[in-house]
Amino acid sequence: MYTAGYFLTTLVSVINSLLTIYGYIIVVRALLTWVRPDPNNSIMRLLSALVDPVTNRLSRIIPTRVGMIDFSAIILLAVVWLIKAFLVKVVLGSPLL
Repeated sequence: MYTAGYFLTTLVSVINSLLTIYGYIIVVRALLTWVRPDPNNSIMRLLSALVDPVTNRLSRIIPTRVGMIDFSAIILLAVVWLIKAFLVKVVLGSPLL
């Protein structure tokens, strides 16, 4: 019984850490869209490959553009935050941080 509990705690901690890193990636990608760096840069291609497919799907599901501003990255960041909050609060039973 204790082994399953430790495994679940470790798994949720790893998922929580990955979601935190993904949140930072979303923020960096959103900030870099303001300065238009070279799209052939390997870091930009990696960031685009990680974030753009999800934001594009999100834009197809709900309207995320208001004028020339696209709020899909902010909505995606909120979804990631909500998933993290759910994992930490419900699965681990600890208070939200």
